[in-house]
Amino acid sequence: MSLDIATPGAVVSDEKPRQLDQLSALESESIHIFREVTAERERPVLLFSGGKDSVVMLHLARKAFWPGPLPFPVLHVDTGHNFPEVMDFRDRTVAAYGLRLEVARVQDWIDDGRLQERPDGTRNPLQTAPLLDAIERGRFDAVYGGGRRDEEKARAKERVVSLRDDFGQWDPRNQRPELWNLYNTRHRAGEHVRVFPLSNWTELDIWRYIARERIELPSLYYAHEREVFERDGMLLAVGEFSQPRDSETVETRRVRYRTVGDMSCTGAVESEATGVEDVLTEVAATRITERGATRADDRLTEAAMEDRKKEGYF
Repeated sequence: MSLDIATPGAVVSDEKPRQLDQLSALESESIHIFREVTAERERPVLLFSGGKDSVVMLHLARKAFWPGPLPFPVLHVDTGHNFPEVMDFRDRTVAAYGLRLEVARVQDWIDDGRLQERPDGTRNPLQTAPLLDAIERGRFDAVYGGGRRDEEKARAKERVVSLRDDFGQWDPRNQRPELWNLYNTRHRAGEHVRVFPLSNWTELDIWRYIARERIELPSLYYAHEREVFERDGMLLAVGEFSQPRDSETVETRRVRYRTVGDMSCTGAVESEATGVEDVLTEVAATRITERGATRADDRLTEAAMEDRKKEGYF
């Protein structure tokens, strides 16, 4: 111990301040975002699909407000073409933690004629209208999403707090500065903000955190045998909503999923990774983002994701 000459009588420690490791720093930032935005807004909601990013986001949100209950509901935009393993996991998670689940169903919009099925069969792009309707009906003014900047170039442009206008649309030219971790959540009547607590995380960070926190995920994130067929360089699962064409051959392969979404446009990757440590090794070696490798809806045009985000997509 030594005496501080500049401040008589004060005792200063010679010990260096403790530094958080990378994962703890990311965790701290995300928890800070949850607490700040929830304190400022009246009706937040968390988007929860049962996918790995939303599972990690829910884990962080529960940590942020522990030991109290989650102070906002969770919202799932259900395409109706989801993987059964993911839907089962979603429902078990909601029941285990006593969460309030809101569901916006694409099928309801198709049934009453407000939406039409796409020629390619995928429903991922059809989620925008039900999402915006759910936000309006619930009067949600802050919507937590699991988007990360490393996923796709349009998401790399977006701030942690993203203003959406009264049509739910995003203008990449109308973004606010975020200096010194200060987040501006103010908006006019009819507008809302999308908030991305995982913005600065990478896919590898997500998996390292899953390993550290021992977070449970749906089983399809790990290697398993599944009937698949190849289309446009992707392995699509055989199922009710994704059927091979006459020219496509069905094979049983050992695969896993890096991301989950509509079954008709989400591809699997061949893998032997049956556990978290195996997945970490795979992810560390890859040079292609999970959306770039396995999501057909992101390949429609060069700016497919940005176009959807401008319309109100996640």
